[in-house]
Amino acid sequence: MTQIKFGTSGWRGLIARDFTFEAVRFASQGIADYLNAHRTAPAPDATPEVILGHDTRFLGREFALAVAEVLEANGFAPLLCQRDAPTPVIAHAIRSRKAVGGINLTASHNPAEYQGLKFSMGNGAAAPPEVTQEIEERIRQRQISGLIVQASAVGTARCKTFDPAPSYFRQIRRLIDFEVIRRARLKVGVELMYGTGRGYLDTLLEEDGGARVVRFHDELNPSFGSHHPEPNVEGMSQVRDLILSGKATLGLGLDGDADRFGIVDRDGTWITPNQVLALALYHLKKNRGWTGAVVRTVPTSHQVDAVARMLGVPVHETPVGFKYIGARMESEPIIVGGEESGGLSVKGHVPEKDGILACLLMAELVAFERKTLGAILKSLEKESGEFHTDRINVAIPADKKAALLERLGRGLETIGKLPVQQFITTDGYKFLLPNNEWVAFRASGTEPLIRCYLEARSAAQLKKLSASCRKILLG
Repeated sequence: MTQIKFGTSGWRGLIARDFTFEAVRFASQGIADYLNAHRTAPAPDATPEVILGHDTRFLGREFALAVAEVLEANGFAPLLCQRDAPTPVIAHAIRSRKAVGGINLTASHNPAEYQGLKFSMGNGAAAPPEVTQEIEERIRQRQISGLIVQASAVGTARCKTFDPAPSYFRQIRRLIDFEVIRRARLKVGVELMYGTGRGYLDTLLEEDGGARVVRFHDELNPSFGSHHPEPNVEGMSQVRDLILSGKATLGLGLDGDADRFGIVDRDGTWITPNQVLALALYHLKKNRGWTGAVVRTVPTSHQVDAVARMLGVPVHETPVGFKYIGARMESEPIIVGGEESGGLSVKGHVPEKDGILACLLMAELVAFERKTLGAILKSLEKESGEFHTDRINVAIPADKKAALLERLGRGLETIGKLPVQQFITTDGYKFLLPNNEWVAFRASGTEPLIRCYLEARSAAQLKKLSASCRKILLG
């Protein structure tokens, strides 16, 4: 029987091996049991609503209908997005409709052979660890007892549907200055990765922002063209070619469920998520006059901190996972929150990653300052200095992983020849070094890997740090 474990972004597994209809029904029953156990007294005749959605992967709608059957049998009113929907759109629908939660069938940027299930709370944020641990235990008890809803034939269940787009569009129009974008007459290449973002990012740019848009991969393809649906350097290569040909001045991209973003500047340079977070903070504070703090995860660039110091903005650091950023954003005014893996949200929006919003913010910044993103970064670096980041994954045999983590957990006095000035254990093991440089180590929860994050003030120093860290990990 499949062991269902929730990671930083829900439960994921290989379709037909781990991710089966039986496993999805058990997972849904565990969530229903959790919701019923924590259910407050409803108004007379009220049935708590749960928002359901799915991405463009194989059997997404069919899995969502299986979830709907279980929820309905447990006294809930499932409401399914009428087509595949972006994760941030589902999060907004949960909040705007005052639902008790939401279940999204998505494996985000994972390869096409994976599928996933993500549970969101009533505020639209991903469920925190204490909630997912309780759900896991409730699933386990159901698996032991064998109790589960009697299901219809796959794909034959019915569920009420709705269109979440209009409400989401109204929200984005409140956050983005489309008139500024319209005046700039941008030419934009948009990489949609065969995913849920089609009809969202491209439509907003064209219809609200008056931009000339060239779309890439805006049709349905559950195999994602045999590529990972991730808007990294490789994933954004066709947009980069378009820009270098002179047919666009900015490249914007989304992953499969549109919660992560990719940005390519006018000269073809890929702007890292770390840099995008720093640019978003700069723009919203300096140009838009927003107030509040900034929140980032442990392995996210300290360039964010440098820009925050320049602008007089407090900085908060959280463990890895947008659920922690979202929780901070719900507790106090946060201008922008983000992480190095490509997640970002802003004040007044959902406590969930929104790649559509991030892309539009970068378009707005370019339009507002009439400069390239690279030029804006250079002007910031004149005051803060340069920041060079990298992430390396080192395979560690399972029998050596525990001993290595125990050694890192005791702390290190030096990284190479550099003395460790501070040891942080908020999430993994982070070592602060002189000159505002640092390295951090985190173990993968699913693979025999140690992830190493690095930041240096020059490319040459980054290379040295990388060599030192590999030596620590490999001996």
